[in-house]
Amino acid sequence: MASDRILVVDDEAAIREIVCSMLVGANFQACQASNGVEALALLESGEEFDLVLSDLLMPGMDGTTLLERAKEKCPDVPVVMVTTVSDIQVALQALRHGAYDYLPKPFEREQLLATVRRALENRRLKRENDAYRSNLEAMVAARTQQLKAAVGDLERSYDITLEALGEALDLRDAETEGHSRRVTAFTIAIAKRMGLPKDEINVIARGAFLHDIGKMAIPDNILLKPGKLSADEVEVMKEHAWYGYKILSKIPFLTKAAEIVYAHQEKYDGTGYPRGLKGEEIPLGARIFSIADTLDAMTSDRPYRAAQTVQAARKEIELWAGRQFDPEIVKYFLEMPDNIWDGLRKDVQEQSPRFPQEPKRSS
Repeated sequence: MASDRILVVDDEAAIREIVCSMLVGANFQACQASNGVEALALLESGEEFDLVLSDLLMPGMDGTTLLERAKEKCPDVPVVMVTTVSDIQVALQALRHGAYDYLPKPFEREQLLATVRRALENRRLKRENDAYRSNLEAMVAARTQQLKAAVGDLERSYDITLEALGEALDLRDAETEGHSRRVTAFTIAIAKRMGLPKDEINVIARGAFLHDIGKMAIPDNILLKPGKLSADEVEVMKEHAWYGYKILSKIPFLTKAAEIVYAHQEKYDGTGYPRGLKGEEIPLGARIFSIADTLDAMTSDRPYRAAQTVQAARKEIELWAGRQFDPEIVKYFLEMPDNIWDGLRKDVQEQSPRFPQEPKRSS
């Protein structure tokens, strides 16, 4: 194993020879430099040193200047200053500028070797600590990447579950087919226009997509009834918001989306159901969804009427701002161009059914 290399810097040749002899006798490699300029040239040449042992007072470039330049070039190489007793204050100043230690002249062989060994041990420990930290950071980065991949796989699994839930509802109620995907695309577009963060938009999108999932708990004779519902049947139908919340709130991944499902029939003025929430008591996602839902309902064909224009839907939504709809969100909605909604509707029809779907057209 190679021994440590030490650069001895002193303008007095006799002192350099004595110090190098002491170091070599202790199985160190020693290299000499007669001044700071020569020492700096050796450091910049690419030669590797494990320690610099430098006199403090030298003509030309003194030890303090060499220390500053050496720390710039080789920050991990310790520097020990050698000085006379009268220059102790200068040596202490050098310590504050990065010197590892100082040796007052004259010094004994054992004193020199003890100082050198401490400096080299300190360097070794620092290097081990740096290597440990680097390895730890690499391990953390690798584990973080593994975690992200696992979370991504889990989210894809959840999305397949959402798709299955949506398809199960479509099998029971043909009228919902395509509606959930369209209203999800519309909701995402409005949320993006509002500048909401991606994670929040994802939660809102899932709530929008699953807003009618509670209809799975509604009896077929009510859900599929072709004629007008009786007052009692209407009350049963209204329970789908609660049933949807009950279904989704048991799934940790969907607890926030469940709150949107629970509140998707609430109105801004407090006249909605099932809890009569008002204003900002209604989750933001549900307030956004309310506008998207009305837009899709008005611009889609129904058995009892043909689809209306986007312009007609805009006027209706604007009219009910402050009553059914959050007026601030209505402002964002009205800023969006009319043609975006037909484009999103077309995109939903062309896309595969996999959820979630990001709208292809920006707002």
